[in-house]
Amino acid sequence: MSESAAMAHREPTDKEIRLVIAASSAGTIFEWYDFFIYGTLAGLIGAAFFPSGNETLQLLLVWAGFAVGFGFRPLGAILFGFLGDRLGRKYTFLITVTLMGIATAGVGMIPSAASIGIAAPIIVIGFRILQGLALGGEYGGAAIYVAEHAPPEKRGFYTSFIQASVVGGFVLSIAVVLTCRLLIPEDDFAAWGWRMPFLLSIVLLAISLWMRLKLNESPVFQAMKAEGKTAANPFAESFRYPGNGKRIFVALFGITGVLTTIWYTAFFSSLSFLRGPMGMDEQLVEIVLFVAGLIAMSFYLVVGRWSDRIGRKKPIIIGALLALVLLFPMFWGMGKLANPGLAEAAEANPVVITGTQCSTDPFAELFGRAQSDCGKMLETLTANGVSYSVEPSDTLGLTVGGEAIALDTTWFEDAGARRSGLLGALEARGFDFSRQSPPAINVLGIVALLLGLGMLSALTYGSVAALLSEMFPPQIRYSSMSIPYHIGAGYLGGFLPLISGIIVARTGDVYAGLWYTWAVVAFGAVVAWWGLPGGPPRDFEADA
Repeated sequence: MSESAAMAHREPTDKEIRLVIAASSAGTIFEWYDFFIYGTLAGLIGAAFFPSGNETLQLLLVWAGFAVGFGFRPLGAILFGFLGDRLGRKYTFLITVTLMGIATAGVGMIPSAASIGIAAPIIVIGFRILQGLALGGEYGGAAIYVAEHAPPEKRGFYTSFIQASVVGGFVLSIAVVLTCRLLIPEDDFAAWGWRMPFLLSIVLLAISLWMRLKLNESPVFQAMKAEGKTAANPFAESFRYPGNGKRIFVALFGITGVLTTIWYTAFFSSLSFLRGPMGMDEQLVEIVLFVAGLIAMSFYLVVGRWSDRIGRKKPIIIGALLALVLLFPMFWGMGKLANPGLAEAAEANPVVITGTQCSTDPFAELFGRAQSDCGKMLETLTANGVSYSVEPSDTLGLTVGGEAIALDTTWFEDAGARRSGLLGALEARGFDFSRQSPPAINVLGIVALLLGLGMLSALTYGSVAALLSEMFPPQIRYSSMSIPYHIGAGYLGGFLPLISGIIVARTGDVYAGLWYTWAVVAFGAVVAWWGLPGGPPRDFEADA
């Protein structure tokens, strides 16, 4: 059955296509809002459910919980891909959005670890698993649903609204957090107000269900069902179909690996970087990310429309190559603009640690291992964005600008005392660890750099829904595109904050985590160059 024959089963009207795009995009925004609100409120989530005297460990545990949700996305892709290819696109992503809304609201209702102990993080992880399962079915359903309604010459543009909606979910999460901060006093927000964005998902779920219930099934699926050509076992057939092995490999590494690591670096790594080691005022960081994200949404639409003319391969290759060149300079620039005094103080008064066993073990406390005294100092310096050098010595020591700093024994017994004493000694020598509110010109520069990262993301992501829909045969399309997409997004992208955080903690270099993104994008660019079809966009059978 050809695409054109399936579309001829009943050509959607312009009104129906507009409703399809609006309902699919709105549902995608709400579902990604539900998933991203966890990362947006990472600091408060850590304090509530993963409390630790070690701030690095606490944040890594939050990102581990974040990664768990992504880890279950491939399973959700298999489950809901099977249902989508067997039962239909519409009802499958009605199930996914319902599951996501319930799981997100549940996180907002969990008592803190101070109240119920270890049960709190266990329940949080359980809800993250449900979110990951739901998200594994959502993207494929929404992307395919729009693609199968769109005329071929506008497929890239119409499906780019789905890509923009992923950023929209992130932007909405920040907008809700900013609104709650504005309406709820700071202490109350930290105590209980952070739960309100999670509970809001019930309202968003109701809106999404109302919109999606008004939709009809995709015309391609209707035609396949009428002709009795739906797949008996979409999961198995995805791997048996001629040529699908190569397509899945290219979709995993050449498409998803590139887009997902750039996306999470552009939005989540920058969020964590600015309000973590750079010490920018948290509310200002959220405003900056909100503005940049809102503007960047339009980039995905531009790239999607552009790909309808020049093909899907060129934007992805261009975006990947530019990322390899610009990724580090963009983050260096953000660091200098966000906290110029920190770099200047480190240059004027270099920090040198001497001693033995001078390496950090971020999970030492969690697994009952002993962290060396030198490692404890390095951990505190890294968490606060202080660059340093290490010199081997039999005696533990610290110098700032060549001046020896007396080390208090209480620093190695209590994390709070260590942070207070160590940072106090550095402040006395020109370092400033107060929350930073850079001048307006610097803030504009940060927004510009974030927009640059947003453009890199748009180039590698804007045309992907159309491309993946065109790569696979209709009868196994939901499964075939969802499996590699969610393995890549779930593991290569979802574990990015955790892996990058561990690299930073181990090296003491706040920029070192970017090497993970660089390596995945470099490999993906080679795979994309080799495996993606060039030339104008073509549907599956035209490419066969």
